[in-house]
Amino acid sequence: MLFSKKIAFIGSGNMGEALLGGLLKAKLTNPENIIATDIYDERLEHIKKKWGVQTSKNNMETAKVSDILVLCVKPQTIKGVLEELKQVIRDDQLVISILAGITTQTINHALASQNPVIRVMPNIPAVVDEAASGICLGEFANDTDKEIAKKIFNAVGEVEVVLESQMDVITGLSGSGPAYIYMIIEALTDGGVMMGLPRHTATRLATQTVLGSAKLVRETGIHPAVLKDQVTTPGGTAISAIKELESSGLRPMLIRAVETATNKSRQLSELLEKKNNAGGKQK
Repeated sequence: MLFSKKIAFIGSGNMGEALLGGLLKAKLTNPENIIATDIYDERLEHIKKKWGVQTSKNNMETAKVSDILVLCVKPQTIKGVLEELKQVIRDDQLVISILAGITTQTINHALASQNPVIRVMPNIPAVVDEAASGICLGEFANDTDKEIAKKIFNAVGEVEVVLESQMDVITGLSGSGPAYIYMIIEALTDGGVMMGLPRHTATRLATQTVLGSAKLVRETGIHPAVLKDQVTTPGGTAISAIKELESSGLRPMLIRAVETATNKSRQLSELLEKKNNAGGKQK
């Protein structure tokens, strides 16, 4: 058993539930060690019934009895949540945040503390335990804190440790990336339908093609370009299709998508930083 400490999930939306569910499915802790909070009674009833964990609508009381605080609320509401936690936070508590655009420095500043803070950007496939998560350490976090965070997020996928200055890029690549892949699956499906396949058949084939191709890259470690070459025979169908994709600009289009999403993430981060730091004072 990895965790004997109490873990509080402050916010129990889809991502919060995915994380606590991942911990339980991986048998890294027991339900009695988890407390989930939310503002909606029906959400808490669902979490308690499905996972058997403790639930509460009181963030402050939950924080008092917890050792690890995982912040899963919306970024726009974090200022009020941190003002609550500031009143009860202990120096020995690890704070893990999945809030897009909120830096570790902002969290320490709002809590007026030197608690270890780790920032994480997971993505929506965490719901099926296939997330790609980037994590970075705040000023006061150490290697032990990092390993705890890695264990939590490895339970729902793969983890990469990055610099905090790279978190907006993580948002643009893997955070927003599922949207790009869903569009690719949809387009492949439409192509199959256009050429005569039933939609349900085309959808299944397109989905499995994307899944299998990604798994092959991950499990073999072979560069995607090499794998691409392995399925392009001289004068064949794949090379003809690749010519069309290249002439239509698929590669630069996806690169620009990551660039655009990264820049947008930076803009939003700056706005959130200004909003949440406005009027804040250290003790």
